[in-house]
Amino acid sequence: MSVVPSSHPLHLGGRRARGRLGDLVLHGVTLAAALAGVAVLVLIGLEVVEGSHRAFGRFGLHFLASSAWNPVKDVYGAWPYVYGTLVSSLLALAIATPLSIAIGLYLSELAPRGVRGAIGALVEMLAAIPSVVLGLWGILVLGPFVRAHVEPWLNHTLGFTRIFDGPYSGFGLLPAILILTIMIVPIVSSICRELFLAVPSELEEGALALGTTRWEMIRGVILPAARPGIAAAAILGLGRAVGEAIAVSQVIGNSNGGIARSLFAPSNTLASGIANEFQGATSKLQVSSLFYLATILLAIGLAVNLLAQLIVRRFEFRRTGVD
Repeated sequence: MSVVPSSHPLHLGGRRARGRLGDLVLHGVTLAAALAGVAVLVLIGLEVVEGSHRAFGRFGLHFLASSAWNPVKDVYGAWPYVYGTLVSSLLALAIATPLSIAIGLYLSELAPRGVRGAIGALVEMLAAIPSVVLGLWGILVLGPFVRAHVEPWLNHTLGFTRIFDGPYSGFGLLPAILILTIMIVPIVSSICRELFLAVPSELEEGALALGTTRWEMIRGVILPAARPGIAAAAILGLGRAVGEAIAVSQVIGNSNGGIARSLFAPSNTLASGIANEFQGATSKLQVSSLFYLATILLAIGLAVNLLAQLIVRRFEFRRTGVD
């Protein structure tokens, strides 16, 4: 009985056939997974837009500029929600970004080697805290602390700006901003740390060898090299803040009384407004108006993520020359 050697054309042909079949299966599975992700996004978008058609037909684009939200008279407008979303998210990002850069620099450049892992893990664990638990902490701890210490100090120091004026309550835009800051920091700081670690060590060592201080090396080498990535990380953090509902709704006060001129005043955001009112909606127009809010929120979220991807691609193009 003769044995066909492994190098025989019959064996080679069988292996090639199995390899082609494996390639086809791999291609089909990965393509199906990618198309499933796109299909989910499209279906969500269609459902949200379909649900908002009644309110869009009634109010049109004026819905974006109107400050009215009166379920009794069935009159609705999105501007207080949009305003609360933009103010809370952007101010939280303004606080969280420098903190995150500082954490990333400490963990990548300054912390002792034995400390980096422990502190990095603890910072990242902030992202694992459920938002409802963080909201409860905001009600029980952060809110009273803000009312007793932070708001009086801000009012005494910057009350002339009218942004930090009004009664102290511990519920309003300021606690919501601080909660969102806590939620953004672990995301942005983790990305920043990886960006700083990705800077070639030859550049850092060369700068130090030329006589620069560590701060001058960080300012002149690390931060410029990582600047586009930091911008993309900040925008991703903004996307996280814009879509947060539960924790924000627990501390923001949930007021539909128009624009909150002071950060001490109760307010609302797109996400918290939908979460608070959808189950208790009393008319089809109110439900449709909430879907309209969801459409606006979805558009903002998609725009933020597309902007982050655009920044990353432009950075890659400048670095490699390949679009």
